[in-house]
Amino acid sequence: MTSKEELAGGGGGGYNTDTVVKKARLQSTLSALLQDPILSDVPKKPTLTEVDTLISLELDVAVLNSATVKDLKLAIKKKTNEMEQSKMGHRHISWRHVWANFCLSHHNEKLIDDNAVLQEFGIRNNSQVLLLL
Repeated sequence: MTSKEELAGGGGGGYNTDTVVKKARLQSTLSALLQDPILSDVPKKPTLTEVDTLISLELDVAVLNSATVKDLKLAIKKKTNEMEQSKMGHRHISWRHVWANFCLSHHNEKLIDDNAVLQEFGIRNNSQVLLLL
């Protein structure tokens, strides 16, 4: 026979206990993920909105092995414009302003020279390039 307390979740191992365990496991996983240097710009207690924004800011672009910094910038511009078009309709991004005020970086080295070949910076397949704000 079960008591009202057990049916309400106050007894051993009910709904509340499972929820607490799941939250603790999630918090532990999140803490471990936030220790990764790649995620150093994520707040220590991020909101769902902050996480969603950071996820949507990551994009994959492909360029040839002989590509220059300018080729990479054009690929980023094209991919971003396509994403904006599909999500929000036509929006104008001033790429002249973006590239005048921000720069790309790979392993703490700024990619300033548009004519430099990406391979000179050690950029290969699946390399991560950051936009420094």
